[in-house]
Amino acid sequence: MTHEILINVTPQEARVAMLEQAVVQELHVERASARGLVGNIYLGRVARVLPGMQSAFVEIGLERAAFLHIADIWEHRQNGHGGGEHRPIERILNEGQPLLVQVIKDPIGTKGARLSTQVSLAGRLLVYLPQDSHIGISQRIEDEAERETLRDRLQTLLPEGTAGGFIIRTMAETASEREMQADIEYLTKLWRDLTVRSSAVPPASLLYQDLNLAHRVLRDMVTEETTRILVDSRETFVKMQAFAREYTPAIADRIHHYVGERPLFDLHGVEDEIEKALARRVDLKSGGYLIMDQTEAMTTIDVNTGGFVGGRSFDDTIFKTNLEAAQVIARQLRMRNLGGIIIIDFIDMENVDHRHAVLAELNKALEKDRTRLTVNGFTQLGLVEMTRKRTRESLAHVLCEPCAVCHGRGELKTAQTICYEILREIVREAKQFNAREFRILAAQSVIDMFLDEESQSLAQLGDFIGKPISLQVESVYTQEQYDIVLI
Repeated sequence: MTHEILINVTPQEARVAMLEQAVVQELHVERASARGLVGNIYLGRVARVLPGMQSAFVEIGLERAAFLHIADIWEHRQNGHGGGEHRPIERILNEGQPLLVQVIKDPIGTKGARLSTQVSLAGRLLVYLPQDSHIGISQRIEDEAERETLRDRLQTLLPEGTAGGFIIRTMAETASEREMQADIEYLTKLWRDLTVRSSAVPPASLLYQDLNLAHRVLRDMVTEETTRILVDSRETFVKMQAFAREYTPAIADRIHHYVGERPLFDLHGVEDEIEKALARRVDLKSGGYLIMDQTEAMTTIDVNTGGFVGGRSFDDTIFKTNLEAAQVIARQLRMRNLGGIIIIDFIDMENVDHRHAVLAELNKALEKDRTRLTVNGFTQLGLVEMTRKRTRESLAHVLCEPCAVCHGRGELKTAQTICYEILREIVREAKQFNAREFRILAAQSVIDMFLDEESQSLAQLGDFIGKPISLQVESVYTQEQYDIVLI
């Protein structure tokens, strides 16, 4: 299967699109003014310990203090696995205490970054766990014999007295011993340098920053199936070539500098896909469609047949729509980087075999996802519950902000509703103040409503309060904005 990666770089932001068979499967955006923090390591300072929540706030030099739960404290985990005593957080941490921490979730909305005291350093083939002694294998490597072979290979390559543990990543399956040895040396040296620096800097200091997006592509996203990586920035291309030659020499020849006149993302239709990934409605090729609503608590996805009537029967039409929806949903989750709780409302299916087939299709489509997720199957109400690990802001949160007019509701009060609000407000004002006249300042649509359909209501109110009411259009007002001026 053709697998390409497109990288568009400007001084302000970097954007990455992953394509399979010329279809966009993933989108990543990183802005220079707001680089993600996941993977960064800080020497923090405990600002406040909360025994009631078994958590702490830690200053790491950001605008908001970061959050550390006891479940993410390495000492607490170790005691749990080793059968030792579980100590409460107030006996582990003290206010003002310096603490080595790593960001595991970016700040999202009003929440600060989420921290862990268990440090992990990611290489291309291995993840180094300096505080652990365990050697783990990626769950994507399912063959038990292959898992044992990889574990034995790693143990023979580790220098005598190497502290810490490792997780063997999927890409290590085809790596040479020399490449694995280079990864071990790079990660252990990185940890040594980091610990030396931690003793020389004040608390709330950054000790290690994860790679930028372009370099993370080479470390995390490139696979054997990747045929080429196109970069439209000469400077970024040179840096990626140098990085690849040092750490991933096998893929250096696949990195190409794009010099065409037409913008890279326009040429491959990525700009259109970004617009679609921000829309609430997603059309299916069959004529059906999805409605995707992202809220703070969860994301809901509703499947509809729309104009699709191509099945042999009504049940067959529903089944085919749900099968197509399962594939599109999996892709949209990756494209939009949606995380947390996700509820999918497939069209109701009476046939149990159809339900099993749709769930199997969804699970199969989700196998491409590199983010950890769980699918809990159909509930009694016929909904599919699933979770997807949330580490970074979704695409919509990166590129968009709540509407200044509706404040994120997605709806506006009608002009008639605003008229009635204004009428009630004038009654309140008339009881409190002895004004000579009341003047309504509102949007054109509201004033038009008062001049036409609600003209009688306005006249009746003027008679009731015994004062004249005048109207004035304010072109800069939104439909929900108004003022009542007492003259």
